[in-house]
Amino acid sequence: MKAWWAQTRAEVRMTMSRGETLLLTVGIPVLLLVFFSMAHVVATPTKSRVDFVAPGILALCVLSTSLVALSIATGFERSFGVLRRLYVTPLGPRRLVGAKISGVLVTEVIQVAVLGAVALALKWHPRGGTVGAAEVVSVLILGSAGCAGIGLALAGRLRAEVNLAASNGLYLVLLLVSGIVVPLSTLPTIVRRVAVGLPPGAMAEGLHRVLGQGLSPTGTDWLVLALWAVLAPLAAARTFRFD
Repeated sequence: MKAWWAQTRAEVRMTMSRGETLLLTVGIPVLLLVFFSMAHVVATPTKSRVDFVAPGILALCVLSTSLVALSIATGFERSFGVLRRLYVTPLGPRRLVGAKISGVLVTEVIQVAVLGAVALALKWHPRGGTVGAAEVVSVLILGSAGCAGIGLALAGRLRAEVNLAASNGLYLVLLLVSGIVVPLSTLPTIVRRVAVGLPPGAMAEGLHRVLGQGLSPTGTDWLVLALWAVLAPLAAARTFRFD
């Protein structure tokens, strides 16, 4: 437990000290939130653009932090031999995966606070009430665990340079097809079905239902998020290589 907590604190400190990570996790989401809320680039199903954009950008924060930033940072730590040194400590692969996911969750609390403040300044009117707030927290936690598992699985198997390209490529694709800034209803049926079967798509769909419509996530959303939240981290822990 002590080893896990010490590594969690170290992960948060390292994340907050990297300028490129802060740009990816806070700067870009804020810019996208402001841009898509004010510019009529894509049609939105809500009268107020920010009411549609804000929930999607919250999902984007999870995607950028849990999958992309975590995967790239871990990949280079592995490449530079940092993880090989951790291998001989009491941490072990399972606690390492757990510590990295915990560090991501702490970072995302900061992201949500910043994005929420900016969205409210843009006249965002979130729905859902107290029950909706609990559902949003649950969706974000499950989505974070699923995305982090995918990111760590990539970082633990691919070379750092290949992982960098793969993570950035996934980021761009999922940004466009997961309903984050482009409504899923405007996408082809097969793309929509694949998107909602992945953590970012199910997460964005659930957040849109709660914060945009005042409804609960569907049973399919919960099932997809729960399965990825369990299976992806387990797969990452089982296949992760320290060298």
